[in-house]
Amino acid sequence: MNTTASGKLLIGVIHLPRLPSTHYVSEVKVEEILERAVKESKLLEELGFSGLIIENFGDAPFLKRVKDPLTLSVFTVITREVVRSVSIDVGVNLLRNSGLEAYSVALAAGAKFIRVNSLIETLLTDSGIIEPEAPRLRNIRFNYPGIKVYADILCKHGASLNYLTYREQSSMKSDVNDEELMRELVMDAVERGKADALIVTGLRTGEEPSIEFLSKIKNVSPVPVIVGSGARPENLEKLMMNADGVIVGSYIKINGKAGNPLDVEKAKQFVSKFNEVTRTLR
Repeated sequence: MNTTASGKLLIGVIHLPRLPSTHYVSEVKVEEILERAVKESKLLEELGFSGLIIENFGDAPFLKRVKDPLTLSVFTVITREVVRSVSIDVGVNLLRNSGLEAYSVALAAGAKFIRVNSLIETLLTDSGIIEPEAPRLRNIRFNYPGIKVYADILCKHGASLNYLTYREQSSMKSDVNDEELMRELVMDAVERGKADALIVTGLRTGEEPSIEFLSKIKNVSPVPVIVGSGARPENLEKLMMNADGVIVGSYIKINGKAGNPLDVEKAKQFVSKFNEVTRTLR
């Protein structure tokens, strides 16, 4: 896992536009999508990011699982070209919860990690009920180890049935507090789901997590904890005091909107503030 000089992770997001499938033709040609992804990836590396993650953000509304062979083929080709173009770690996130497919893409393309929105939780989301991905990943991780799995805890744009159930059960036990409920989720993700790192987000894309929530996860997690949404220069210090890294997408895009092209100046500002903050935390 590559880190910055401070030992903290700084991961940028490459938001791909809508990808072609066997059901519809993309508004953007594959070569154009590929060229933009490679260009932005090189810029992120030059600016000092320790890693990047490629995401099919333009495919909203998201299916529970990406199965279309053309979409998966294009995504794999793009990921492979990005991997060949940079020396920093490249990750894969196939929305909404296509962990097995993402792991397969990573294997074929040479990526180093994947992001899974629901590794051990059952989520109520805008894509329907999302079931845990850990069982589907079991065999491929055993047969082809080496790709890290970053798992969301109480992922944005969803409600965790696991957490709600734990809380209901604990209501009968007066000695159980919220931090112990967080510990249950964290240890399930790490011990049973085999997560290599945990991702903490706000409620929606571009919203920061509460510091109290982030701190609770950090306090009980035996693996690195990464902020997965809402990071901006003005809140970086308080976030990084309670995390091992940050994934930034919305802020470094034009107009601060996820899915837009990279805003190089804003990315520079973010890296500068990140380096300033993390130097004081050593």
